[in-house]
Amino acid sequence: MIVRMGLLTRRPDVPVDAFRRHWRDVHGPLAAEFPGLRAYHQNHVVDRRHLAIDHKGGQWDIDGISELWFDDEAAMRAAIASPAYRPIVEDSPEFLSDTRVLVARQTTVVPPADGPLIKRMSLLKRRPDISAERFAHEWQVIHAPLIAAFPGIAGYRQNLVVDREGVPGASSPYEAVPVDGVVELWFRSEADLVAAFRSPAADRSQAQALDFIDEITPFLVEVHHVV
Repeated sequence: MIVRMGLLTRRPDVPVDAFRRHWRDVHGPLAAEFPGLRAYHQNHVVDRRHLAIDHKGGQWDIDGISELWFDDEAAMRAAIASPAYRPIVEDSPEFLSDTRVLVARQTTVVPPADGPLIKRMSLLKRRPDISAERFAHEWQVIHAPLIAAFPGIAGYRQNLVVDREGVPGASSPYEAVPVDGVVELWFRSEADLVAAFRSPAADRSQAQALDFIDEITPFLVEVHHVV
């Protein structure tokens, strides 16, 4: 599967509650009409604290991250080219000031557990001296088992970015959307999250992260399942 992720920034004159309501109740049903759409989740940003992450953060100040799953990239491109896309484009200025799109291949390292969970998503940018290929190897082969060893972890997914869109439907250069990966982590509580990132396992993972990651920008999110 391929996942299309939108990094959404609300209009400055739109209050947070109005943004969330419009995205959930108006924009969400429009995107749900995409042909070939397998699932669609909205991740509403509720907290921007780093919460025990010592790594340098990026400049991203977003209000939500959308996730739309398709069987493959061809199915995603067909959906964007369909008539269902036009109402989405027309509605976006009603509540958004900016949208950047990432196309990613998703790997589930630790399947999310059942029950009430909190979710943290983080945007990763590789070091400027690290190639995309080396980033993928370091993250997926070496880093993933270190994160999976965190105490209290209740789910862990990696989204490796394979394409970027600064303008909808058109690939953009790296500099337009400088994100190489998106982390999804689940815990039972904020206390479990903080304890995990203060553990010896986190010390090992964060030391290794310095080898290939330049920036980690985390967000706590509330998830709304549209499809």
